Amino acid sequence: MNGRERILAMINHQSVDRLPLMPITMMLAADQIGVKYGEYAKDYRVLAEAQIQTAQKFDFDYVSVISDPGREAADLGADIRYFDDQPPAINEQNALIADKTKLASLRLPDLSSEGRMLDRIKGVALLKERVGDEKLIEGWVEGPCAEGSDLRGINTLMMDFNDDTDFIKELFSFVIDMALEFARAQIDAGADIIGVGDAAASLVGPSVYKEFVLPEEKRLVDGIHQMGALVRLHICGKTKKHYDGMGKLGCAIVDLDWMNPMDLARQVMGPDQVLLGNIDPVEILKNGTVESVTSGISECHRHSGQYYIIGAGCEVPKGTPNENVMAMTQYAHSHKAIDF
Repeated sequence: MNGRERILAMINHQSVDRLPLMPITMMLAADQIGVKYGEYAKDYRVLAEAQIQTAQKFDFDYVSVISDPGREAADLGADIRYFDDQPPAINEQNALIADKTKLASLRLPDLSSEGRMLDRIKGVALLKERVGDEKLIEGWVEGPCAEGSDLRGINTLMMDFNDDTDFIKELFSFVIDMALEFARAQIDAGADIIGVGDAAASLVGPSVYKEFVLPEEKRLVDGIHQMGALVRLHICGKTKKHYDGMGKLGCAIVDLDWMNPMDLARQVMGPDQVLLGNIDPVEILKNGTVESVTSGISECHRHSGQYYIIGAGCEVPKGTPNENVMAMTQYAHSHKAIDF
């Protein structure tokens, strides 16, 4: 089985020769080829080379174009700060839609024009050209709460949920329209699966999530499925309060941050949901040992059951020892889905 076949078999509840490996690597991948992160995030050719070499070195089953959450916002005209060796950051003190009336004048970006969204699309195409069907190719878009925060400012958006729900609905509708077009372009370029990052969703309460966020996440997931691709959902932060909704989205993979209990996710989301994660990426993976990584992954596997993909709870941090990353690979190589 190659990597792509292995992940698809897991998603389709078919037998696999070993557990699949899908850790998020961004800064770690840049380090593997000796480039600074500013170059990785700016140039799709650098990103693709780093992803391919990292996947080959550690025998990961996929490659991804994830880099930072500022791609869509940048092409809409947001104030983005760029750094030599850090991810680009959105200047929330100068939020693009600080004035709510500006939303009405925004137009979806032209994905054929040079910009950060087209750079990601080109990254998918290059990965497809270089990797083919050997590894699963992952595109990436921002979810409604994450992108809404990028455009409005996270503190202001949180107040909007109380002060102006009509505006929230309009903003999220615009964001999901944009995400669907962005996803379509990446799928056309060769993406098998689209990662959806919706970090800020972990900050809202269950009632807000169910009323405002979940319906738009569902529209995004359903739209991607209609385009013929799969979805991997990743919401940074504490999300156990949202498990019920997350499990009903129909995502191929639910990728959980490290502080969320895998056993409860399995209980709430049911026996068939493929779960990914979720060892502590800092304390266990970066600062731990081969033994701590192996033990942590074993515990995640035991709580998740047979429909499980190995990964860290969020990004593998810069500076993680290679031997600790390889410990995840070694666990995958020595375990099938039903092995504990």
